[in-house]
Amino acid sequence: GCPFVLKPASLTPVGALLIGEVLAETALPEGAFSILPCRRDGADLFTTDDRLKLLSFTGSPEVGWDLKARAGRKKVVLELGGNAAVLVDADADLEDAVARIVFGAFYQSGQSCIGVQRILVHAAIYDAFRDRLVAATRALEMGDPKDEATFIGPMISEAEAARLEAWIQSAVARGARLLTGGTRRGAMREATLLENVPRDEPVSCREAFGPVAVLSTFDDFDAALVEINDSAYGLQAGLFTR
Repeated sequence: GCPFVLKPASLTPVGALLIGEVLAETALPEGAFSILPCRRDGADLFTTDDRLKLLSFTGSPEVGWDLKARAGRKKVVLELGGNAAVLVDADADLEDAVARIVFGAFYQSGQSCIGVQRILVHAAIYDAFRDRLVAATRALEMGDPKDEATFIGPMISEAEAARLEAWIQSAVARGARLLTGGTRRGAMREATLLENVPRDEPVSCREAFGPVAVLSTFDDFDAALVEINDSAYGLQAGLFTR
C-alpha cells in the first residue's frame, strides 16, 4: 500500500517511462506511483521532505553519501557501485565459463553495476582460458544498437568513454598488457581485455562501468577469495568450478 515516486537518471529516462506505461495498464489505484524525469537539483525534495519515508538511490558514492547526509530521519537505501570479480578454477568448464563471462562483462557495453570486471583464473588453465576469452571478445559486433547483430553499442556519453580510455592507458603505462580492444571512436568503446594490471589501478579497483575487464592468475584458492573480497564494493561475484 505504499506509493512511490521514481526519478530516472537524467540521461536515461526512457526505461522508467516504459515502466510507468506498464504500471498504468494495471489495477493499481491512482497515485500509487509517479515517474518524474528531472535533473538532480529538481528532485531535492526526495531527500529533504519528511513526507517521504524512504530514499533509495543507485549511483555514485559521492552523490549517494551526500544524499544520506541530508536525508534527515528517513530511511536510506544506497547502491553505490560495483567491481564484480569471477574466479575460474582449474576444473571449470572453459566453454561455459567463457560464454557466461563474455556476456557478464560486455552486456550493455559493460554499463551495469554487476558487470564482470575482474577475472581470476587458475594458473593451470590460464593460457587456454585467456585465448578462448580473447577470441570470443573479438567476435562481438560493435555498432548501431538498432541493428540486432550489434552487441557492443556506445557508452552513455563521449566523456565517459574518454574517462575509461584514460583508465586503460594508465594501466598500460604501468605495465599492463592489452589483449584485445583498446580503441575508441567518440562514445564507441571497443570491448577490451587487459592482463597484468596493477591492483591499485582505477580499471582494477574502481567501477569501470564500461566494456573492459582485467585478467589475473592465481594458484591458491583461499588467497584468490581474499583478493576478490578486497574491494570497496560488494554487489556480485562468481565462481566457476566443478
